[in-house]
Amino acid sequence: MKVQFLSHENAAGLGWPGAVEALRQGHSLPRAQIADVFLGPATGTMMSRSAWIEGLGYGAKTFTVFDGNAARGLPTVQGAMLVFDGETGVLQAIVDSPLVTEFKTAADSVLGASLLARPDSRHLLVVGAGTVAASLVRAYTTVLPEIERVSVWARRPQQARDLIAGLGGIPAELAAVEDLQAAVGQADIVSSATMARQPVILGDWVRPGTHVDLIGAFKADMREADDALMARAALFVDSRETTLGHIGELMIPIARGAITADSVLGDLYDLVRPDARRRRSDDEITVFKNGGGAHLDLMIASWIAQAGRG
Repeated sequence: MKVQFLSHENAAGLGWPGAVEALRQGHSLPRAQIADVFLGPATGTMMSRSAWIEGLGYGAKTFTVFDGNAARGLPTVQGAMLVFDGETGVLQAIVDSPLVTEFKTAADSVLGASLLARPDSRHLLVVGAGTVAASLVRAYTTVLPEIERVSVWARRPQQARDLIAGLGGIPAELAAVEDLQAAVGQADIVSSATMARQPVILGDWVRPGTHVDLIGAFKADMREADDALMARAALFVDSRETTLGHIGELMIPIARGAITADSVLGDLYDLVRPDARRRRSDDEITVFKNGGGAHLDLMIASWIAQAGRG
């Protein structure tokens, strides 16, 4: 069997609804077995993230993160995902890491929002204006067509304006905003993808009924929301195993006593069940922490490989 190599250049037939559905179906399977390995200094780290999902197969994503590569004209993150058949162990596909990450990250958040946000949500605020932000705008407006307005905020206002100028074919009104507090207070869904180490979204700003999607923090010293928001909201995560004890978004307020580990009411394995505890009222604030994980990479890479074979 010929092994496929799939990247942005040769992966056809991919779309946001398919990515979200791949994650939904993946979470209906038994919980994944996952393991991570980190090697090297903080300025030049190699990470290997592996997963096995009964009924789906095996996957291993290995990638490097080199902080100084931007100055060299090279990508900061480089790597690939290996997908193996669950019955025979045969290598089925090698998928370029950025392709997996692009679909995994935004689809993870949109699946969470589709299960937790108010059905009548019309206004999305994206906090941050990097590569992930562009994917979020496309994914949210495709999968949740009820969204009529998308606001984008960035620390550098020109970055938000540039992001909007580069987006075409979005079926919603787009606007760059400069007053973050006011924008948070007006939004139905707030999706934050920053590199913040101190909170950028405060609980006092968030109106009742808002869904807050937190993406950016991925290390123990990083967070985007303050203790007040975490204590006030109904908390959910994509994976307890990859967030609790690993990411500052939860570790810091737990250490301060603002919340406990039991404050997390469910993860995606819980949320996809018909009897799940989800939003309980139109006034409830929900928070979803997108932490990622090798099992999510495997679900998306398997979907990409299947599309490549089709």
